[in-house]
Amino acid sequence: MLCACSGEQFRFEDQPGSPESLATRDFSASGLSSRNGGGDWDSKLEDIQVDEAESTLKEALSLNYEEARALLGRLEYQRRNFDAALQVFKGIDIKVLTPRIIKAIVERTRPCKPRSKVVSVPPCTMSMHSVSLLLEAILLKARSLEELGSYQEAAEECKIILDVVESALPSGMPDGISGFSKLQEIFQKALELLPLLWTKAGNHHETIASYRRALSRPWNLDPQRLAVTQKSLTLVLLYGSVEACPKDNIEEAIVLLMLLVKKMVVGDIQWDAELMDHLTYALSMTGQFEVLANYLEETLPGVYTRGERWYLLSLCYSAAGIDTAAINLLKMALGPSESRQIPHIPWLLFGAKLCSKDPKHSRDGINFSHRLLDLANSQSEHLLSQAHKFLGVCYGNAARSSKLDSERVFLQKKSLFSLNEAAKRGKADPELDVIFNLSVENAVQRNVQAALDGAVEYSSMVGGVSTKGWKHLAIVLSAEKRLKDAESILDFTMEEAGDLEKLELLKSKAMLQMAQEQPKQAMKTCSNLLGLIRAQEKSEKSEALLQKFETEAWQDLASVYGKLGSWSDAEACLEKARSMSYYSPRGWNETGLCLEAKSLHEEALTSFFLSLSIEPDHVPSIVSIAEVMMKSGGESLPTAKSFLMNALKLDPRNHDAWMKLGHVAKKQGMSQQAAEFYQAAYELELSAPVQSFI
Repeated sequence: MLCACSGEQFRFEDQPGSPESLATRDFSASGLSSRNGGGDWDSKLEDIQVDEAESTLKEALSLNYEEARALLGRLEYQRRNFDAALQVFKGIDIKVLTPRIIKAIVERTRPCKPRSKVVSVPPCTMSMHSVSLLLEAILLKARSLEELGSYQEAAEECKIILDVVESALPSGMPDGISGFSKLQEIFQKALELLPLLWTKAGNHHETIASYRRALSRPWNLDPQRLAVTQKSLTLVLLYGSVEACPKDNIEEAIVLLMLLVKKMVVGDIQWDAELMDHLTYALSMTGQFEVLANYLEETLPGVYTRGERWYLLSLCYSAAGIDTAAINLLKMALGPSESRQIPHIPWLLFGAKLCSKDPKHSRDGINFSHRLLDLANSQSEHLLSQAHKFLGVCYGNAARSSKLDSERVFLQKKSLFSLNEAAKRGKADPELDVIFNLSVENAVQRNVQAALDGAVEYSSMVGGVSTKGWKHLAIVLSAEKRLKDAESILDFTMEEAGDLEKLELLKSKAMLQMAQEQPKQAMKTCSNLLGLIRAQEKSEKSEALLQKFETEAWQDLASVYGKLGSWSDAEACLEKARSMSYYSPRGWNETGLCLEAKSLHEEALTSFFLSLSIEPDHVPSIVSIAEVMMKSGGESLPTAKSFLMNALKLDPRNHDAWMKLGHVAKKQGMSQQAAEFYQAAYELELSAPVQSFI
């Protein structure tokens, strides 16, 4: 067999049975076979110098200078003599050999001539065995530099292999070419090694570029090996440095992860649970929670238990803002089909938390919380405190939706008991949410002093400006009729609040000014609120919230004009509000009040009933209907009384309903009842806030 353009044949005593040259064999110390014998190679190589070893190899195997150094360097590398191996490899001038290596690869990948089954190779073309030997020498040189800690130089050496092969094969590695298996193996090792070297060198830009380079052409990587490379690139894109991994790269990582998950699902590659974890992180970072839920639903059975799958899906839907779907999934995870499974505390805790935010699911929240308490008896005090907190909030929400007085009183007591229990268990390390929720519940039940103490404690513990805390404190102060103090607190809070938070504070301030009989100041505050809303930059997330604030601002302004008796201006404001939110029960109620002020009773009733068709439990509209019917007198009084009683079932602390009920009783000649109703209205008005505590 020819050496690399040397024209000389290998001199063997016996012709080898395989066409492979000795250049591709594993030349360990005991593996050489030549005329000189191989038994004393170990001792010989330890004693002679590099030059003598080189000449011995050349003489024994008829190799040229570079090939002899490549074999000797491999021996030194196998013995872990990395310094010696590096010195040997440095003697190979790869820059001179690169054109010949490229030419050799190109010539052997040319298409065969018609009617010819053999590739015609020009004379003196370097053999593929020699090409593989020299490229392997570069790879081992890079590994030697890596072992010696020279990662930058190692990466540059490894990059030479990729440059050479890509120059020769710009379209990727061909299939079915004889003698390419060794070359392909070396090249694929270089593909995998290069990004690792750049990572060790601290160059994340080059790391990403190297992975992308490995995936840019078809290099005949087997599916599992290709998947490992794609996963490695994904990890660098997701968790690399901020400079090397801008947010745009997360999209590339998501695409790669989606491809890998699809391969796992169809069975092309082995299942890797980490891929789902990384996909979860990537989609969560970009807010694509519904897409993540779809992938979790497509996951094959057996990867997750049903309960785990439903819990993960509930996390996704909750993050996407679909809390109802999340709660339903958690109810399934804890339903009869999973009765044999031990309920997981995180599922119960998450279910109780979600239900505590939505009054419609307060009963489910009570169930979650009770089951959590049953499991948490042997757990930490913190967990018990959390269970009692959510239970207290859910009891309070259930009480406000209850229409039975006895049940409402029972649930209110349970709510205060649970919240106080949560505060007691967390006394060593008080939790802000517990203190805040306890203050709110006391305020709702008109325990104003306890609510004020809680609001002050919460605000002092926050240690700075807390819009939620200071606003709550201002509303509690308004229930004590300390309206000036409440307005001062709102002014103080607005100095440090964000733009969206200022909208809530300005709305509360306008209501305080209305309560102080300052309609002009309230009008100015509403105008400032509208100006601030229009100055906001609208995004997909904030657009609905800003529209809600703007609608309410126009409705508040209509109320101000109504107080001043300017009904035409009030109607103009309501028309503006209706153009943004047509199906607003408050808007139609305010419209009815304007019509009632003009003595248009039938039209006013139509507006009030339209409001109730939108929200059947809208208490202000129910009271307004009763007021119109009271003016008719006679046979309409029982109907008015029925409406007022219904309003009080929905809101027992509505002093306006109690006052009008007193008027009805007085007209019906029931003076004693009227006096009691007036007394209830008076007492409730003393502790009535300018704005709802909830």
